[in-house]
Amino acid sequence: MATRRALVVLLLLAAPLAAQHREVHGESDVFAAPGALLAWGVLRGATDADALVVVRIVRQGERWRALSAEAVDPFSGQRQPVMTRRPLGSSIDLRRPRASYADFPRLELHFHPLDPGDGEPGLTVYYLGVPDTTPEFQSEAALSAHLDGALARLRPPP
Repeated sequence: MATRRALVVLLLLAAPLAAQHREVHGESDVFAAPGALLAWGVLRGATDADALVVVRIVRQGERWRALSAEAVDPFSGQRQPVMTRRPLGSSIDLRRPRASYADFPRLELHFHPLDPGDGEPGLTVYYLGVPDTTPEFQSEAALSAHLDGALARLRPPP
């Protein structure tokens, strides 16, 4: 009986720790986060100022139900919304002009849990600029094919 009580107390104490917010550094242009997969690409424009950075985010499982994103100036701490919180279906593309990374280089992807009433994210994946290994494409079709292929390689086998 004492062992059972000790186990219940341990589980009650561990529950808040499991629910705490985690922050993870996205390491490359293709990244697996807990419950999500990410792939980056750049769609070139007519000029360098027209280039778009695209991050495709794919939900894995039911852990995360919504996504929001912010750009941050790491020196001043100033934040700029990139995407307001919205439901995270099977996937979503986040598009941002490459030039915007000059003033706000840190991108924070906030993953929100199952409970839609919870305003705090359960996971933040952040990047300090566009990953060096991010490939560039001339067409939307080539970019999309790359993102789909990169994410397919990240998915665990069935």
